[in-house]
Amino acid sequence: MPDESDKIQIRRGLKDVYFDRSSVCSIDGRAGELRYRGYSIHDLAERSTFEETCYLLMHGELPSGAQLQAFEAELRAARRLPPEVLEIIRGVRHAHPMDVLRTAVSALAAFDPEVADNAREATLRKGIRLTSQVPMIVAAHEHIRNGREPVAPAPDLGHAANFLWMLKGQRPSADTARLMDTDMILHAEHGSNASTFTARVVAGTEANLHAAITAAVAALSGPAHGGAAENVMHMAREIGEASQAAEYVRRKRANKEAVMGFGHRVYRAEDPRARHMRAGVEKLSREMGQPQWYQILEALVEAMKPYARHGVNVNVDFYAGVVYYLNGIPADLFVPIFAVGRVPGWTVSVLEQLENNILIRPLTLYTGPEPREYAEIANR
Repeated sequence: MPDESDKIQIRRGLKDVYFDRSSVCSIDGRAGELRYRGYSIHDLAERSTFEETCYLLMHGELPSGAQLQAFEAELRAARRLPPEVLEIIRGVRHAHPMDVLRTAVSALAAFDPEVADNAREATLRKGIRLTSQVPMIVAAHEHIRNGREPVAPAPDLGHAANFLWMLKGQRPSADTARLMDTDMILHAEHGSNASTFTARVVAGTEANLHAAITAAVAALSGPAHGGAAENVMHMAREIGEASQAAEYVRRKRANKEAVMGFGHRVYRAEDPRARHMRAGVEKLSREMGQPQWYQILEALVEAMKPYARHGVNVNVDFYAGVVYYLNGIPADLFVPIFAVGRVPGWTVSVLEQLENNILIRPLTLYTGPEPREYAEIANR
């Protein structure tokens, strides 16, 4: 009689497995297409703002002028961290920024009056608060670990500009703020990636939003998920100049090693988000008198062209890290910035999970020893 396990198909990493439906994000990996609520990422990146995109993700439609104004007021009103959370950040200031962020998000649960309320409207309000608080945590930690006091938010600045103000203590130029705004739009949502799936698993147990987002931050901290942007900058600095890019690629491919910033789990074509950060790198590197970084990246793209037909194309992290670097942002903040943009996406995924909740409980196929008798310790 054949073993029943012969009929079981294992899909490691749940690759190509659909575990639920979603009306938020659609990805066509072969065509290189990404849409939020039906809108092309290109239209959103070029014509929208992060606040508008947040509203779209959370409410399902683009806002009217009055709705956007009210939503922006909600985000500004939530730019507050409890003093106790700032003390926690001081206590763990020497830890990696992602570990600090995870700890602080978890701590915020103790100070949110609606933490245990999983109703849709309460969860949405918590998501709005966390969207404003997560950038505050990242910025506050950057100052505290460098012996400075956190910078208070500026009520007259939009979300992205205010983040840069709190992080750097200088008002960003309109172009710099717009580029960060675009970056946040591009990172706001991306289907059932590892951190979003983690958030849904936690929400599936009927845990609260803070627990789900704490777990999502933990998942994002792993280098296989969120670490590419930081690694691309390390790679660019290692290469040093554009003329060395082709040899670098040849050496990496000969050793069967990955070239950072190329390839993606879902995209066989170019990551549609990449082009919008590419333009930012080109402009910033020229304005700041450091054209070598853009030249190195473009030389790498050229050297990697033979592998594009195998689905190894440039992804959004390839350019994002250099944008952050040119803005004077430390490398260990690259992944936290990814989290700053992703909070709305995590929130709406939790909302979808809670709307028709089910405990996410997949199976593993047992391949251990056959049944055996227990032996007392004296007889082992």
